This record gives sequence, structure tokens and C-alpha cells, in this order.
Amino acid sequence: MTNTATEITSTTGAGDQATPSDNTPATITFADFGLDPKIQKAVAEQGYSIPTPIQAQSIPHVLAGSDLMGAAQTGTGKTAAFVLPIIQQILRHASNSASPARHPIRALVLTPTRELAVQVAENAASYSKHTDLRAAVVYGGVDMKEQVAILRNGVEILIATPGRLLDHIGSKVANLSQVEILVLDEADRMLDMGFLPDLQRIIDLIPAQRQTLLFSATFSPEIKKLAQSYLRTPVTVEVARQNAAADTVKQVVHMVSSGDKQRAIVKVLEARTRLGLSRQCIIFTNSRLGCAKLARALERDGIKAGAIHGDKSQGERTLTLDAFKSGAIEALVATDVAARGLDIPDMPCVINHELPYNAEDFIHRIGRTGRAGSKGDAIALVDASEKRLLDDIEKLMKRKLDVKPLPEGAPSSSRPSSSAAPTKMSDPFFYMPYEPGAAPADSAGATKTEEKKAGITPAKPAVGALLGGFKKK
Repeated sequence: MTNTATEITSTTGAGDQATPSDNTPATITFADFGLDPKIQKAVAEQGYSIPTPIQAQSIPHVLAGSDLMGAAQTGTGKTAAFVLPIIQQILRHASNSASPARHPIRALVLTPTRELAVQVAENAASYSKHTDLRAAVVYGGVDMKEQVAILRNGVEILIATPGRLLDHIGSKVANLSQVEILVLDEADRMLDMGFLPDLQRIIDLIPAQRQTLLFSATFSPEIKKLAQSYLRTPVTVEVARQNAAADTVKQVVHMVSSGDKQRAIVKVLEARTRLGLSRQCIIFTNSRLGCAKLARALERDGIKAGAIHGDKSQGERTLTLDAFKSGAIEALVATDVAARGLDIPDMPCVINHELPYNAEDFIHRIGRTGRAGSKGDAIALVDASEKRLLDDIEKLMKRKLDVKPLPEGAPSSSRPSSSAAPTKMSDPFFYMPYEPGAAPADSAGATKTEEKKAGITPAKPAVGALLGGFKKK
């Protein structure tokens, strides 16, 4: 239980360096943290040397052993903000012994989705590859046999979704009695009532004398209060505005009747093509059935589309994501399973086919674009019946979103409120997006998928993540 908390707040943006008011030097490097040379070598191999604000402010506290709540906009390097210091903290336990007993679980990272678990595991594998530490990931939707074999061989860093971890605990292949560090990634969702029972069962199996880290893009007052039961005198690090999208995201709303939204998407993508912009986009829907239906409809309209949702097997989701990343699919239609953890560098556009019922999920959705200093467009298609959801989003973000007409020839409806007047329909793309091919801001991050230094292309993720574990290269 906690008595007091230390709070550090910065108003720097996603690509800015920490200011002197952040109690950090104007320019620092990863070498300044005192990380082991093996870790620094791995970071350098990814092309990074300068931490982002959330990393600069969080890593020293984690290395000092403090409990921490870290909040920052999506795409600003939260994963490396805990992965790097965790590796440093447990490096003293590294062993080249083949005995599983010499490789107990020392750090546990819990995530709400499979995709986020894989992303974190890729980072853990990349940054620990020059050490004798082992990292693995377990999640549902795939056969347990390969995961069981990996766990029986021993791992120090385990990334897991709660349900599958409990399966392995029940099978006696996962033992949490030597866990020293617990991380709740996307903690606002992890602490949601849907996850709370499983989460509590897992925490009860972890030693009370542990370090606990909570990271997310959003922390509601309710979540902050609930989190206190898991933290001891925590440091709170909040970088940039809470409940806000990155400044690199250009947002716009189009009022469109529900029956016309599919056609509106086609018109938007056609307009982007006319301007020489990429047609690649993530389109968010609220239901699994609607997700699949929209993907099929877009295919009939000549748009290469694929769907990813909870009813898809992990293998199907992996194949669809790989096709999207390779460009074989232009439009990835997804439910909120892709709103957190799905990190595709330079994603140019996100379209909300439907507004989410939870306003905070809107921030996570549009956070799939405008990541790591790159710029992107976030478009919301809003039916009159969704006005209350739009109002909730604007209230959370503390701003009014721009309402613009659709591209010429697309169906539209007027917003049922006193919004700004529409712009002229003669503009084929209805607003000025960021220029195609804009270079990322010159601010490095520490994760290969979350942070991208200007002019450097991170290596492709390890395929081993898809099988539930990693082998060092």
C-alpha cells in the first residue's frame, strides 16, 4: 500500500527532448543511464542513442527500484522505458547454465492483447540478445505445447496475457515465486473490471516485496485510485497532455450516415490516391461481425482489405498482419484488438468507421498513426446517432475536433450541433494532410518499433515471437 507519491510532469511532445524543468539534462544519451555495455550495444545496433522524454524520466526511477506509474502518448517509447531498466536490474542473475533451475522468471510483463505481448517480447529479445537472459511470450489462441517447452527450459523475462498465463500456472509449468519486477502494460485496460479477477489471482502468486510498474497512454482518476493497492510510494511520470493524441496526428471528423460509411471510405482513399498519398490505413469498427463484413465489402469495391478481430485464430491474425505490413493489404479492418500494441512504423492513416463506446479507446486507436515523430491522419466517420460518443471524446481530449466535408462526390450529412462551417467542396481531399514522405522528427527512441530515428530503418521483428518464444540471433 502507498502513503505518498512523487509526481513528475512534463509537457513535452512525442518527439521533443526533455526540458531542464524535467530534472534531466537538455541532451542525454542511453549511456548516461549507466546501462551495462551489453545493453548499450543492443540499443546502438537498433540505431538509437537519445531517449525520448518518457524514457529519460522513467528509466532512472526504475533503475533506482521505485514503483512507477508512467503515462505518455502512444508511440513515444513506453515499452523501452521499462524493458531496458528491467534487463539491467536482473542482469545479475544471468547464467549460461543449461539448467532450467538457473533461469526462473524474474520479471513478468502482463498485457491485455496478444499483439501487444508480441511487440513487448520482440523488444525484450532485441535488447537482451547480448546477455544470457532469456525472454519468452505466452498468449492464447495457439497451441500450448511449444510454450510449455519454452517455459520448462527456463526464462527470466516472461511477457504474457493473463488468461494464458493462468493456464500455464495451472499446468505447473510457470512459477512466479521468484518474480522481482511486475509490469502492467496498458494498465488502464489491465485494471479494467474484465481483467481484474485474473490479475488479482496472478498478483497473489508474486512475492509482496517486488517492484511494480504501470504504463499506459491514459490514466483515469478511477484507475489511479485502484492502482494504489498494487504500488508502494510510487513515482508518477506523465509526459505531455493526458488523454490527448500526439501533435503529429492530424484529426478530422466527417458526418456520414451509417449506410454511407463504406462508400465514404472508398472516396477518402481515392482522394488520397489522387494526392499521391498512401492508401494504406487501419479502419476501426466496434464489432467482429461488422469488421469482417466491411472488409469483404471493401474488397468488392476494389480495395485490398483484410480483417483482424477476436474470432480470428492467432495464425490468421498473424498472416493478415504480415500481408498488411508487406503492402499486399491496403486496408486493415480491425476491432479494438488492434487499438493497443499494434505498431507499424509510418502508418499514414487511421479511419474510425465507428466511434468506440469508450472515449479512451479513441485515443489508442488514433495512436496507431503519427508514431515516433512521423506524421499521420486520423479520420472519424460519425453518424448522427454517435453524437454522444463524439461529445465524450471531445470532453476527454478537452478540445473540439474539426468537422470537414467529405471528398467531392461522397455522401455526407450535417453535424447535429453548432460546429464550424464546412469548407468548400472543391477541394478534392477536404483538408490539407501532412505532406507525403515527410521525414520523422529528429528524436530517437529506444524501441525498434515504437521509436524510429531519422534516416534509420529498424530491423524486421523476430518471427519467433509468433510461436510464443525467442531464440537469440
